Amino acid sequence: MKYKPNIHHRRSIRLKGYDYSREGLYFITICCQDRICRFGYIENDEMQLNEFGQIAYDEWMKLSERFNNMQIDVFQIMPNHIHGIISLHTPTVGAGFTPAQNARQPQIIDWESYNDGQPRGIAPTVSDIVGAYKSLVANGCLDIYKSKNETMGTLWQRNYYDHIIRNENSYRNITEYIINNPANWGKDKFYQRQ
Repeated sequence: MKYKPNIHHRRSIRLKGYDYSREGLYFITICCQDRICRFGYIENDEMQLNEFGQIAYDEWMKLSERFNNMQIDVFQIMPNHIHGIISLHTPTVGAGFTPAQNARQPQIIDWESYNDGQPRGIAPTVSDIVGAYKSLVANGCLDIYKSKNETMGTLWQRNYYDHIIRNENSYRNITEYIINNPANWGKDKFYQRQ
């Protein structure tokens, strides 16, 4: 199909001009394609992970190992989506300002050549982190499908939702929403009958 600008217009849902590598708290929602329940089910108001949900859980838990400028906060894997809060901060290197016991000069990191798997000189953004997460989970799930000689199809919908958490009240409300999400599954906008 030929590109038609009046029909084909993808608009970014990101806050225009905002630097998504800035320190702060970000509420993230990532949904499965067509809201298919791939990660398990809700029973007695609690999420029961299946093997795909366990991959989604494990990869979320490992994100802060992959990205030294982020920490995970509260999160919840749901049958067809994940909610989570990530905290971006300035990465720390070494032991801080405490002098070494052997009285050597502290090591100065040459940030231009420092390589932890991230592009040099550029702090990972929320999009980088979400993109890596989606890829890792999709590849892990795909391995299971392949081992069963089955076709997975597209795991994730194209984009993700984010909200920049700007104050304590917002943080509390979002945290409560995430924690109570399994108990409110029947009323959730992502609800799909299982």
